[in-house]
Amino acid sequence: MSAVKLHNIVKKFGAFTAVHPMSLDIPERSFVTLLGPSGCGKTTTLRMVAGLLDPTEGDILVAGRQINDVPIHKRNLGIVFQNYALFPHKTVADNVAFGLKHRNIPKEERNRRVAEALELVQLPHLANSYPKQLSGGQQQRIALARAIVIEPDVLLLDEPLSALDANLREDMRVELKRIQEQIGITTIFVTHDQSEALAMSDILVVMSNGRVEQVGAPKEIYSNPTSRFVADFLGTSNILEAEITSEGGQSGLTAAAVGFVPLRDEQMAKLAGRAKAYLVIRAEKIDILPLDAGPDARLSFEGTIEAVDYQGQLVRYFVDVQGMKFQVLNMLSGTTSFEDGDRVSVRFDSQDCVAVGED
Repeated sequence: MSAVKLHNIVKKFGAFTAVHPMSLDIPERSFVTLLGPSGCGKTTTLRMVAGLLDPTEGDILVAGRQINDVPIHKRNLGIVFQNYALFPHKTVADNVAFGLKHRNIPKEERNRRVAEALELVQLPHLANSYPKQLSGGQQQRIALARAIVIEPDVLLLDEPLSALDANLREDMRVELKRIQEQIGITTIFVTHDQSEALAMSDILVVMSNGRVEQVGAPKEIYSNPTSRFVADFLGTSNILEAEITSEGGQSGLTAAAVGFVPLRDEQMAKLAGRAKAYLVIRAEKIDILPLDAGPDARLSFEGTIEAVDYQGQLVRYFVDVQGMKFQVLNMLSGTTSFEDGDRVSVRFDSQDCVAVGED
């Protein structure tokens, strides 16, 4: 059974359409992420589910019940916003208990559930503290405790990690996923951060310009994007305009600088009816070797390194191949490194290439 079902929902602000017709089934106990750049409609979608915005068209169902006309306080949803929205004059325990008081939960049960929620987020020792005494990560976990203590049908998270520094964000995304799996709550998470989305999601919904571009498991979407936008937005890709061709009975794409690249039948099938085609090569699927390296089974081209971007364990090279600029992500090797101006051998396997059509 779907925990949440969106059926052809649309949101318009005057003549502007923020969310075009959108349908989505969200399974129970799943962690679903709405991912996309600013202005793509992901937060607007979340706010319609929450009851903060009314859909212009379509239906929203939670646990099989239509909630279009149900006010926000009767939807039984847990919500965590980007700024946490904790009450500064209330203690941590009182902040967490806020929703329970408004549901007239008896004091004894209220205290028990608050204690359990604080244990879940591993902050029981801060029950009598005030928000101003907490770090950003602690405030985020208290906001999460307040959202889950009411035992909601669905948890809605609107970029809750964006205010944290990089290291804390990585720690908190692991913690957030642990809590979600432990209590088994259906979660809708909004972010523009692709690393968060790939690491945390069971289902990824990639959005652009108010439309859903692709829905699926993170690994599937990353490995097999269905549009140029998805290929470009997720990860670092080299996207080459190409023509559909064939050689020796093998279908593939021909692009400047690399020539003919044979592709699997399932890749070519994605181009049916498309006027334009693009060859996508992920940056980490390309290797660069010394120019005198021996041949192997991969496609090989000569190039010149134009810039080196050191990233710790990884290094990103910008390589010119016959006038075409390639980005290459390689693990940093203690024995082989390259510098600006080096002539190198650029290699990749056609099996690692993806075909996409015009968006």
